[in-house]
Amino acid sequence: MTEDPRLAAMRGRSERVSQSDRGDPEDRAQRGPGAAGDGDLRRAAMVEGAIQQAIRRGEFDNLPGAGKPLPGLDGRHDPDWWIRRKIETEQLHGLGPAALTLRVEDAKLDDRLDGMSFEAEVRDALEDFNRRVIEARRQLLGGPPVVTPTRDVDAEVAAWRNRRAQRQAAEQAQRDTERTRQSQRTRRPRWGRRSL
Repeated sequence: MTEDPRLAAMRGRSERVSQSDRGDPEDRAQRGPGAAGDGDLRRAAMVEGAIQQAIRRGEFDNLPGAGKPLPGLDGRHDPDWWIRRKIETEQLHGLGPAALTLRVEDAKLDDRLDGMSFEAEVRDALEDFNRRVIEARRQLLGGPPVVTPTRDVDAEVAAWRNRRAQRQAAEQAQRDTERTRQSQRTRRPRWGRRSL
């Protein structure tokens, strides 16, 4: 691969500057210890040259998010933007203010209840959820207000029973359909048999 002529020119220039730096100690003393030396300029020129080469090779093309607006620049200031984004991207559960965690749990509570097998488990889960909602409302720790409603235990248990009965009926219908298919596959037609 041939080298970029501009990069070669910068290298040559930096070598000449470094040779002149070695030869004249008074010039270096006049610039002082805090002044930007030729070494800094040389390094900046090398970096710029490497960046320009990478651009020409297309290494910065098709980067994720290219041509799209930056996320989170909606005009309002949220000091906790980074923790909210981390919770969303990592799909962390149980973190954050009680108001937010209870809202998320409330949205997924029916699915969680449907995974339970016994009515006592459902009642315990609902009572625990209601207890945590009431505790969060009582605490004055700051943060967003808790607007998640408590659940009526008896009504939720009745709804759980109905969903469970519908699921069981659907499963039974599926099993019956599968049995019918199996019996039709294994049955032989009578017209093909020979009598001896």
